[in-house]
Amino acid sequence: MKVLHAVSEASPFITTGGLGEVGGSLPAALASEGAEVCVFMPLYSAIDPSLVAEREHLFSFNVKVSWRDAHCSVETLKMGNIQYYFICNDYYFCRDGIYGHFDEAERYAFFCRAVLDCLPHLGFQPDIIHCHDWQTALIPILLRNGYRSDLFYYDIKTVFTIHNVKYQGVFSPTVMRDVIGLEPSDELWSSLEFFDAVNLVKAAIYYADRITTVSPSYVYEIQDPYYGEHLDGVLRDNSYKLSGILNGIDTQKYDPMNDPLIFVPFRSSLAKKAENKYQLQKLLGLPATRVEHAKKHTAFASVCPDAKNTNPLFLSVTGTSHAPLLAIVSRLVDQKGVDLLTHVFDEIMGLDVQLVVLGSGEYHYEQFFEEMLWRYPEKLAIYLGYDVQLAHRIYAAADMLLMPSRFEPCGVAQMIAMRYGTIPIVRETGGLRDTVLPYNEITGEGNGFSFANFNAHEFLYAIERAVDLYQNDEAAWKGLFDNARKTKFDWKRSAKKYLKLYHELG
Repeated sequence: MKVLHAVSEASPFITTGGLGEVGGSLPAALASEGAEVCVFMPLYSAIDPSLVAEREHLFSFNVKVSWRDAHCSVETLKMGNIQYYFICNDYYFCRDGIYGHFDEAERYAFFCRAVLDCLPHLGFQPDIIHCHDWQTALIPILLRNGYRSDLFYYDIKTVFTIHNVKYQGVFSPTVMRDVIGLEPSDELWSSLEFFDAVNLVKAAIYYADRITTVSPSYVYEIQDPYYGEHLDGVLRDNSYKLSGILNGIDTQKYDPMNDPLIFVPFRSSLAKKAENKYQLQKLLGLPATRVEHAKKHTAFASVCPDAKNTNPLFLSVTGTSHAPLLAIVSRLVDQKGVDLLTHVFDEIMGLDVQLVVLGSGEYHYEQFFEEMLWRYPEKLAIYLGYDVQLAHRIYAAADMLLMPSRFEPCGVAQMIAMRYGTIPIVRETGGLRDTVLPYNEITGEGNGFSFANFNAHEFLYAIERAVDLYQNDEAAWKGLFDNARKTKFDWKRSAKKYLKLYHELG
């Protein structure tokens, strides 16, 4: 089985979130299961040069982007068991940041055509082209509208994965001729048209051979108007080729026993996890059981120099607090349910808890946390931005992770947290519903806490239940800790499901 993954980002080269993690991990898992896998992605100038220093130039040719002739250079690099092919064009991909430019439709139309056009040059005929999100949505559209008239492409099947249906690649109708370079036949226009605009994801849903999403629950949610972002009817019409396969995580990268970024390695020891918590409390300036003395804060600023604000004191402490450490590692946006947190923030701070927030996003949420920092300096630490080492340390140190998402196609943070024995408190939506089994006080089953409705006080009640268990039933908490850390989230089972789907198409 020959599988080509076309993706706009892939770890370790460049990633902005879950898409990049999938682009880096899923191909390797498929290769481990015996598939012949390669990955095509743009060569952005934002990629760390050291990661691609050993790439080799293969060939160059021109790509037709409607009436334009755009130069394309193809370079390659073998990493592990995966062959990476980089599509190179300085005009399109040597820019600050990888998304958010004025000509997004043209940039990724070039990328999609370049992937298809370079296959005969490589002599590589994949059985499956697996496309990810709107940036590669043109590939199944182009294959069915021109390329399949060439026998080289005739037997190639396409799988299109929707990582987040909110992002659909919606552009002006002028891109049909001026960028995509396709004549708007009645059939093509009906698949692309979206409120007098062009919607690439909508058309990919019609033209791809199979559609997947990143969790089983998200499959059903996006066929409902509340979650479907106006594509729910299109998805219901194509439900016969729609399936959900849960993402995994890199279990070597997120291994508390072998993680070089955390304070103390551990596996099943709550005492060693508590030592990570103690060290993080010292780093962030959060008090533990007994404060001996205070001095001007320096440690957090030295480790995380880009932080906008931190607690003003570094507290030298002994022992560990009985207050559980709650954590948020997230974009601070509406999707992540931050508004629920703000509605009951004072009530949460009224509990015997501490909270650390790592993330950035909408300005009013960042301002909210900065204001709360001055109201609750002994209970709250914030880092507005992202720091990889600090994220790992928070996962290892925190007792609970808060994810009250409005919607969550899959979610990665809850799976990472459980690897470190950190208990997730989540809303029952998408991948959060599929990965977090609510704790049962009677049987001891479960690996986290959850609430059903998008309601701030239901969220607060879930936190109160978790805090009560942590503070009043040590044996039950140890059982919950063990349940969480033993939950399997590796890519192997996901890869097997994808291979089954590929073979069904072959």
